[in-house]
Amino acid sequence: MNRSGLMSRVVPLFAVLAMLLVALPVFAAPKSVILATTTSTQDSGLLDVLVPIFEKQSGFLVKTISVGSGQAMKMGEKGEADVLLVHSPEAEKKFMADGFGVTRRLVMHNDFIILGPASDPAKIKGAKAADAMKRIAQTNSLFASRGDNSGTHAKEKGLWKGAGVNPEGQKWYQQTGLGMGQTLNVAAEKKGYVLADRATYLALKKNLGLEILVEGDGKLLNIYHVIELNPAKSPKINIPGGKAFADFMVSKKTQDVIGHFGVDKFGAPLFFPDAGKKPESLGL
Repeated sequence: MNRSGLMSRVVPLFAVLAMLLVALPVFAAPKSVILATTTSTQDSGLLDVLVPIFEKQSGFLVKTISVGSGQAMKMGEKGEADVLLVHSPEAEKKFMADGFGVTRRLVMHNDFIILGPASDPAKIKGAKAADAMKRIAQTNSLFASRGDNSGTHAKEKGLWKGAGVNPEGQKWYQQTGLGMGQTLNVAAEKKGYVLADRATYLALKKNLGLEILVEGDGKLLNIYHVIELNPAKSPKINIPGGKAFADFMVSKKTQDVIGHFGVDKFGAPLFFPDAGKKPESLGL
């Protein structure tokens, strides 16, 4: 074979190899799943445990975006997430009614608590949630609100309404616009009161100097659902990945992990598994 004939075969071969090398990372890279979730699942450390397990089992790579539940659902509406893990039941019901989700499954619960300084200037220790909110307002005691349309913020607004108090515009009512961990820091720094989920508080409490003053009220239940999104509304989302994550969250093995998370460090679980339960059993 002459030189020109050899080159005519070698050059196309190199071109094919070059194309394969360029394409290889695309084919080899795991497809990502965008999880829009609450700051509490992130701040508590739960996702640091669950996400690696899911990635290993599924082959998907999770990109977690930790925001308030309201913002997470906005991302779902815009097709900016593949699956949601949220804790704002009334807003979730509207989200589903508007056709943005196809399934909404119960995952777990913990509870909200009202925290404050040991001095407790409003004298709320041991009170019911509604009475505690009234006393905070009556004494003009500083209250740090997330003010971010999160599930925690929605719960707080419901508590104010139940207490017959409108805190908007009051000097003692400070909205941070931040996540749970950062809002706890603001309350601690200013020696104010704050509503928090128990899991985040327990994970961060050693640096806060805040005490649990109100707990155990049925109105303080904190319930999480996983929502698969509607492809008809958002055709570009990763439907298989979103479903895989949702199925993973309600699987028996994952529920067992959730039920034991925090026991070794705090002596009690930070969340209680609820997959398969009837919503009525939790008062929904």
